[in-house]
Amino acid sequence: MQPEIRVRRVYDPPEPQDGTRVLVDRLWPRGLRKEAAGLGEWAKDVAPSNELRTWYGHDPAKFGEFCRRYTEELSQGAARAALGHVAALAAAGPVTLLTATRDVDHSQAAVLAQVLRQQDLSEPAEGGDAACWAHLVCPECGAITTGGHRPGCASA
Repeated sequence: MQPEIRVRRVYDPPEPQDGTRVLVDRLWPRGLRKEAAGLGEWAKDVAPSNELRTWYGHDPAKFGEFCRRYTEELSQGAARAALGHVAALAAAGPVTLLTATRDVDHSQAAVLAQVLRQQDLSEPAEGGDAACWAHLVCPECGAITTGGHRPGCASA
């Protein structure tokens, strides 16, 4: 059974169908009061490292490589454990991954949602296995290839 995972901006008002709202940014969003966010969790450790976040700079041209590097990060240390925790939340019910990024389609939240959708959440996770999914990320468009490439991708 595929988990119900949504990706939205943290600035969007909470909706009943959001389920557990999980902020997946390492930094707190500018100008947002904690009470207004309506968060269930703040999963800082599942966010990309500061180095990766700075390198990427939300440049869509770098998205494919960002996906590869971020997926690799999710297979290690604290990020792996945090991925397992978010996977457990998704297995228990609807989850909305939140980010302050304007372009949610080219954000870590979108990558994380794809990784979670590809995992078998009926089996208990041991911290997540993101490395198993790294080969499925298209280096051109950043999409998980089993779900299809993004429009205009040369690899499609």
